[in-house]
Amino acid sequence: MNVSRSKHYYKKKKDTQKDSAILETIKAIALDFPSYGYRRITASLKREGITVNHKKVYRIMRQNGILCSIRRSYKRTTNSKHNLAKYPNLVKNLVPVRLNQVWHADITYIRFSSSFAYLAAIIDGLSRKAVGYAIGKTLSPALTISALKDAICSRETGGLIHHSDQGFQYCSSRYTKILKDNSILISMSDKANPYDNAKMESFFRTLKVEEVYMDEYNTYEDVILSIPYFISQVYNKKRLHSSLGYMPPEEFEDKFNKNKSHQLALI
Repeated sequence: MNVSRSKHYYKKKKDTQKDSAILETIKAIALDFPSYGYRRITASLKREGITVNHKKVYRIMRQNGILCSIRRSYKRTTNSKHNLAKYPNLVKNLVPVRLNQVWHADITYIRFSSSFAYLAAIIDGLSRKAVGYAIGKTLSPALTISALKDAICSRETGGLIHHSDQGFQYCSSRYTKILKDNSILISMSDKANPYDNAKMESFFRTLKVEEVYMDEYNTYEDVILSIPYFISQVYNKKRLHSSLGYMPPEEFEDKFNKNKSHQLALI
């Protein structure tokens, strides 16, 4: 077709300058959220008024070495080999339609230089917001009880289902008594089936990839300083969730409550 190779691959200077501007914004977002994938970066750009195709964002990130993938080893925190009472799964195939309809609870470990710290957390099944958490040095029921009390103090519990695994911390009489005293229904995953509590697995993965693996904790004190800040100031307030239409949990809850109030006003 009488077209030279150089002309075929020629790119307008204006387009190059535009890509450079987008790249600088991408770098700024990636600096705050190093594990963001190209789709979440695309959503962040749109929130800043930059409309760009996700394929172009992927190309720019790939060409500049911004794409990343982090994997770490797994440490078991669930011990379901006990004689305590266990409860049926009440949330299988249940899709929450309101806040405080389902809470998901679980425990994970956080490694520091000489040992481990443990994080017990509870998230709302609709908004994914972390509504309660506690950090400790052991896997005792006191850890999960502290996280539960933290959640109950800040949320409504009427008609609520609490879902967890069958670990002894969640089956303990002290823990289940608090749930029953607050009229909270008890639900537990089937044995050896972590996918029943996939929302907690997703929360912990976000915590590990975007905070824990990005830092080096030397002491237990480092853990109790960093983790609460990430949960309350980053995860709940800033981190975009694809399942929430690329909104942070607190923003999603605010919009959900406003829409609910508007609907009630029309009745």
